[in-house]
Amino acid sequence: MTKKIFGIDLGGTSIKLSVVSTEGDIIDQWSVPTDNKDEGQHIIHDLNQAIDAKMKENNWTNDDILGVGMGSPGVVNREKGTVTGAYNLNWVDEQPVADTIRSYFNADWPIFIENDANVAALGEQWKGAGDHASDVVLVTLGTGVGGGVIVNNQLVVGQGAAGEIGHMFSKEDGRKCTCGKHGCLETVASASGIVWTAGELAYAMDDTGSAIQGRIFNGDKVTSEDIFKAAQAGDVFAEAVVDETMSHLGRALGQIAAVTNPKYILIGGGVANAGQYLLDKVTQHFNASVYPGVGATTHIKLATLGNDAGVYGAASLVMANI
Repeated sequence: MTKKIFGIDLGGTSIKLSVVSTEGDIIDQWSVPTDNKDEGQHIIHDLNQAIDAKMKENNWTNDDILGVGMGSPGVVNREKGTVTGAYNLNWVDEQPVADTIRSYFNADWPIFIENDANVAALGEQWKGAGDHASDVVLVTLGTGVGGGVIVNNQLVVGQGAAGEIGHMFSKEDGRKCTCGKHGCLETVASASGIVWTAGELAYAMDDTGSAIQGRIFNGDKVTSEDIFKAAQAGDVFAEAVVDETMSHLGRALGQIAAVTNPKYILIGGGVANAGQYLLDKVTQHFNASVYPGVGATTHIKLATLGNDAGVYGAASLVMANI
């Protein structure tokens, strides 16, 4: 029997699990809710039960499993297989994730844990828009801005926290970021950053007759999706918000490209649902700011795997280390 890999993506809302073949095909996929009560002490127990149920359903033994790969928020100790500071999981103290899984199953499985954004980058490189290129950068635009950098087929991890693209400096006298600094890219290019920019510009600009601007004046809730849809429909105010946002993102991608010169910079996350419109806008600003020799060989694309990037990337950790 061909051995299987468990690819796991730990999230604040759900734990996504997949059984992946060594050829990179998803054999089975499911999820369980993330129970982060009691400082997150139920999470790994629930994960173990979910794996155990799947093994019993298929009559698999420990010997049928090649290994376990996992993407997790927080600070990962790759050697020890632990996670610290995953606050949306309520994990403040160091969690012995790998040892807890091995103990539950009485198994000597190799278990590899990596930061969730890095894992998503690996997934896109292996099975998505990265197209097996040796040099790929993934930028995820969601509630925050995350990312992963792959150079010469190796994740760039530095001393453990490389790839924090959202905390590149972007704007002088910018907003305060969740990290405590001011002017981070995340404060302008995330979904919430786009909404903040709209709120500021609404009162800085004359009344354009924009429906979005009018909603802001009325105190109505506006989302980044609303803004992109309105911009695509020709709303002048929404177009100004998108242009402001994409100017910061385009320049940041130009800086990343100048340092790493990847073949592809991939854009994913919920904001990327704006699709080709977003891609055209950010590419315009990227081309205006990037060093020409770099810009000619680095291409910006939309990520393609969506929520599957994490489980593919997690499984790839096992393939790369066995």
